[in-house]
Amino acid sequence: MTFNDDSQLTGGKVKRRGRTAAVAGGGVVGVGAIVVLLINVFTGGDLDLGALLGDGGTTQIQQQGESVDAAAECRTGRDANLNIDCRMEGAAESLDGYWTAEARKLGITYTSPDFYLFDGSTSTSCGQASAATGPFYCPPDRAIYLDTAFYDDLQSKYGSSGGPLAQMYVVAHEWGHHIQQLQGAFANTDRSGTGASSGSVRVELQADCYAGAWVGDAATTKDANGETFFEPITRAEIEDALSAASAVGDDSIQERSSGRVDPDSFTHGSSEQRQNWFLRGYQRGATSCDTFSVPGSSL
Repeated sequence: MTFNDDSQLTGGKVKRRGRTAAVAGGGVVGVGAIVVLLINVFTGGDLDLGALLGDGGTTQIQQQGESVDAAAECRTGRDANLNIDCRMEGAAESLDGYWTAEARKLGITYTSPDFYLFDGSTSTSCGQASAATGPFYCPPDRAIYLDTAFYDDLQSKYGSSGGPLAQMYVVAHEWGHHIQQLQGAFANTDRSGTGASSGSVRVELQADCYAGAWVGDAATTKDANGETFFEPITRAEIEDALSAASAVGDDSIQERSSGRVDPDSFTHGSSEQRQNWFLRGYQRGATSCDTFSVPGSSL
């Protein structure tokens, strides 16, 4: 997805953190966390599940790095097309504008999530985040955490075609988790189980649908001066987003890491499910994204 070169970025949505050393309890929800979890489960690697999934039993040791404006020098859509931090800022400003208006249709009062970029590791209320954890949303913090090095892995290790919209799909998915937090979906859903129609899968597919809903409207969202943030979206760009959704499907990750697929262990949904729900949101909008009311066979 290409930014309109003349669109204006106001800054302040995305912060960049220094390194930290910490472990804590919480509840990680995200595109990248499943990559770490499944690879370790299916290859027998060592993993601190308490730190990753948030069992609340670890001790927090904070050395919080200072947070600074990640996009202080980002002024225009042209900057967003050229620089990853600016692209994250532009995506955040567009998402914020979209959900400010759209949240009313879902019956919720919208507030913006915090959005932190980090390099290497950082401390969160959900535990210590590292580059290997991948992007995630931490409900206690109401914040998104992302090491942009993940985008290299998404393409080189997990088979996504890459591209700006593939990157921004990840952000939009995590933003979708924030909307779920505001809706009470996390509190009202049992995410302890696994399987193709489990509560955890329904949560993730709804976040994919919310990401698609934003993409469907993104070319109409405007900056403070009334300029659209993005140029019209092309089919090739949609394919980039779909390739990212497919790359982080449970079956795709399991096949790549172990050579076998176990639907009973799904926590995020298959590649096909993730693509289908993204497209549903793209075509029908956020009000079509109720994954909790459909039977398992329709997911």
